[in-house]
Amino acid sequence: MSNSDTAAAKQKSTYLLFNLPWYYFAAFAVVVLAATYLGVLPSGMGGCFAFMIVVGTILNEIGERTPIIRSYLGGGAIVVIFGSALLNYFNLLPALVKTLDDGTKIYNMHLLNDLDLMGNINQFFKPEGAFLDFYIAALITGSILGMNSNLLKKAAARYFPAIFGGIFLAFGITLAVSSIMGYGAVKALLLIALPIMGGGMGAGAVPLSKIFESSNTMTAAKAISIMTPAVAIGNAISIVLGGLVVKIFKNKEWNGQGQLMKLDAASAAEMEISPEMEAKRAHIDVKNLGIGLFVSNSFFAWGYIVGWAWNSICPAVSIHPYAWMIISVAVCKIFNLLPENVEVACYQWFQFIMKNLTTTLLMGIGLCYLSIDTVIQSFNATYLVLCLGTCLGAFFGAAVVGKWVGFYPVEAGITAGLCMSNMGGTGDVAVLSAADRMELMPFSQISSRLGGAIILLIGSLLLSLLGGML
Repeated sequence: MSNSDTAAAKQKSTYLLFNLPWYYFAAFAVVVLAATYLGVLPSGMGGCFAFMIVVGTILNEIGERTPIIRSYLGGGAIVVIFGSALLNYFNLLPALVKTLDDGTKIYNMHLLNDLDLMGNINQFFKPEGAFLDFYIAALITGSILGMNSNLLKKAAARYFPAIFGGIFLAFGITLAVSSIMGYGAVKALLLIALPIMGGGMGAGAVPLSKIFESSNTMTAAKAISIMTPAVAIGNAISIVLGGLVVKIFKNKEWNGQGQLMKLDAASAAEMEISPEMEAKRAHIDVKNLGIGLFVSNSFFAWGYIVGWAWNSICPAVSIHPYAWMIISVAVCKIFNLLPENVEVACYQWFQFIMKNLTTTLLMGIGLCYLSIDTVIQSFNATYLVLCLGTCLGAFFGAAVVGKWVGFYPVEAGITAGLCMSNMGGTGDVAVLSAADRMELMPFSQISSRLGGAIILLIGSLLLSLLGGML
């Protein structure tokens, strides 16, 4: 055995964390955590990345090595999201509490220096165009350009019926359960099912609250305060279901193991990535990563240009820039408008981001978007059952219609169902991570963005018909 083979075998047998031997990771982690709790961690992207990688990797490892959580609840993704949210909830992270009139700053922990870690993470993660958008831009561009164009053409035409199947059954189960439990059918439909299926907060609950106000049903503030717990709980349930359904439904007729469409042998061969293309993708070029970064963010900018033009023409119907980005990248793929080397570069960039920074993203979701307070306050049996019914309806409605149009039901239920009932882009990443189906991101984004726009239209119609009954 050569020296290189011996070194490779030794590294393979070594316990790895973030692709490093555990003792190197531990040394770097001690440095980062010491800087954090001494209050000298650099602010901005550098410090946030270091801290979120360390804690996210540790939480992910716990989830992946805890049997029940690993097998049935989504593994590391669940633990990273809820674990980081609990760290924030119990004030275990350095965060600025308030500044007194005399300028004195009071913290939730005794720190040696002025560090507002949670403030830094929120600035890094939450604003429009921050890390979440950067991550999703890479995933959308790389995953679509990395698809076989024949697969993309055949799948897209069948996808919207699956979305409507999920919406129809989600609403139907919510109405049935609310009638049985005496909650109020119209209230459950408009204030629980509608926001859960609306594509999250920014693109769903917030514009829905404006629709409530414009229809004179209730003020936007009151609507958002009622809908927020439903969105949060629906997101949590969707993530858990994403991890469960891939374990429960193992039959090959239902579970495509990450493949959306059912194909015969000839069609499957036609839609496979060729060995030549696989070889090109496997040869990582540092320059390609730069090309992928630039092109993915250029497509993101293009989505905003088209969104601005659309809003100028049709301001009554708002469509998220992600949706225009998906459409634009798909058009480029279907009509071969980009050279092959650019497609390869975008795919490699997507793989780099997904394999190295997913736990970082999940940390941000838990810290910045998941409110344990909101979940606890809304956690009563009736409300929980209604949220669960909505999410189950979304999954099974999309799965059944998906099977009818030629999809694998599990994959259809996850993307066209659970990625409608989660919290938009953040929820898509979490659900697909829990289900180990990250390659289905383009379809989940269709659900969150275009599906979310459909929900806003449905919401306008329902409020005009039923708003007076609330």
